[in-house]
Amino acid sequence: MLKILRYIFSIIAMVFAVYGLITSDFNFQPYMMFFLGLMLLVMGVEEFQKERKAYGWLLVVVFLFLLFVSIQTLLLR
Repeated sequence: MLKILRYIFSIIAMVFAVYGLITSDFNFQPYMMFFLGLMLLVMGVEEFQKERKAYGWLLVVVFLFLLFVSIQTLLLR
């Protein structure tokens, strides 16, 4: 289930990134960062399940940073 979520979030983020590169319209960049963050959160949960706590915490911290940046970017427009 987590693997499917990771793939879904990465595909959504990739769609936003490709759209921004093709059209030079970067209005969806905060959404791309949000979905990348969700993908990293899922990866962090997977790492916790594999008993790799250090890598799991790193991924969760990066998720929190991306969440903060994407919300701040959305609010400052």
